[in-house]
Amino acid sequence: MSETLDRLLTVLDNKGIKVFARIDHSGEAARVGLTLRDTKLVIFGNPVAGTPVMDAAPVAALDLPLKLLIWEREDGRVFVSYNDASYLAERHGLGPDQAAPLAAVDAIASAIVAPS
Repeated sequence: MSETLDRLLTVLDNKGIKVFARIDHSGEAARVGLTLRDTKLVIFGNPVAGTPVMDAAPVAALDLPLKLLIWEREDGRVFVSYNDASYLAERHGLGPDQAAPLAAVDAIASAIVAPS
């Protein structure tokens, strides 16, 4: 889990992508006496890329900034979940040029699950 999170944060930093928030769902659950498998949400983006998307489709702001969820299954396997760019483009009726900035989420997810 920590290796995957570290890889994500390194990729974002190397690409100059701003991390807006890191939400530790499992840590917050533990803080109130509940148990949740290790679960972290990282919210990230680039206002230069995202602003035109939201200008074209204001409701896209529900899905921006982009998000990646890193979570651990009961057997210890770690997963990365996110809404892929094609889903977001379809959801918000974006054309190829408008949707192009959203492809960053696919590339970032690929980079952290299959690092070079």
